[in-house]
Amino acid sequence: MARQWFKTAWTRIVPAVVERSTYVLLSSVALILLFWKWQPMERNWSIENDYGRLALEASYAFGWITVFVFHLPHQSFRSVRIAAVWLNLLGRPYQALGFRTPGPYRFVRHPLYVGWLLVFWSAPVMTAAHLVFALATTGYILVAIQFEERDLVRFHREYAEYRRRVPMIIPAGSSKWGENSEQRRTAAQQL
Repeated sequence: MARQWFKTAWTRIVPAVVERSTYVLLSSVALILLFWKWQPMERNWSIENDYGRLALEASYAFGWITVFVFHLPHQSFRSVRIAAVWLNLLGRPYQALGFRTPGPYRFVRHPLYVGWLLVFWSAPVMTAAHLVFALATTGYILVAIQFEERDLVRFHREYAEYRRRVPMIIPAGSSKWGENSEQRRTAAQQL
């Protein structure tokens, strides 16, 4: 539903102003179904070292902080397009935001995905079900980024330069984190 071809088809059925809101609603329903029908798998591994557990729990907390503090309060009202629906009801036009790179977007192109990956993988106790979920969602995120970035380059001409300059997921190699060779920067951008 996030791809442009689907949005074009979907807005023939629903008004364009509610396209994003219906996407978020239906994505949430899909996740609820996934959580409801998920079956436990009995195998698990755990980190017994206190420092290792603490490091994973800190990474987990940082992941949630990244998701909630850096992304949701700043983006959710606009990304769900509640503002667009509200302004439409008032008979006023919605002004879309232009391309911007605030806060963590200066260090990685997809800080929300970094937060989710930290949440998925920072588990002091890793069950087989959690491992399957982490692998599946990581694969989904990495594939989704390719489609998303293709659209971003198409809609924002300055995104190509931003993409060349800022790493996708891992901040190592970013010019903001110090001088690195061009080879290391290119490798980091691929991650």
